[in-house]
Amino acid sequence: MPVKHIRIDNRLIHGQVTVAWVGAIGANHLIVANDEVAADEFQRVLLPQAARGVRTSVLSIADSIAHCTSDAAAGEQIMILAKFPDDCLALLEGGVKAAEVNVGNQAPRPGSKFTMVTRSISVTEENAKVYRRIAELAGSLRSQMMPSNKPDDFLRLMAKKKL
Repeated sequence: MPVKHIRIDNRLIHGQVTVAWVGAIGANHLIVANDEVAADEFQRVLLPQAARGVRTSVLSIADSIAHCTSDAAAGEQIMILAKFPDDCLALLEGGVKAAEVNVGNQAPRPGSKFTMVTRSISVTEENAKVYRRIAELAGSLRSQMMPSNKPDDFLRLMAKKKL
């Protein structure tokens, strides 16, 4: 399975990803999967520079699915950074299989009615439905900020907040 890890993190590429996660997973290809980011030329240039030398692709959801389900991905160790839970769900529904799916960070969106499930993860009622579907398709869904942290079952964390 070339996709070792999908991290749902609206910060995309940052120090935790490049310093800790890439090494812990053994990733040799980062894929940022989000239609709006892929359409933004500035981000397509800037994000690979933030990746500290790790091969990086900034792709639409459709292009991410096409790559990850192709023979070209067979020799890769891929870590996907999905900006939002909807992006992750679209990847899974499109046939991407991942060894693990992790909710890393979701800052509140302005104007949304959200609940802070952890200090760094906000969830709306609509997000909660998407996360439950992700867990169904992926087999599990966890929250783990850093590889050295103990992973938590994300559905359990949501249930504790009555989501």
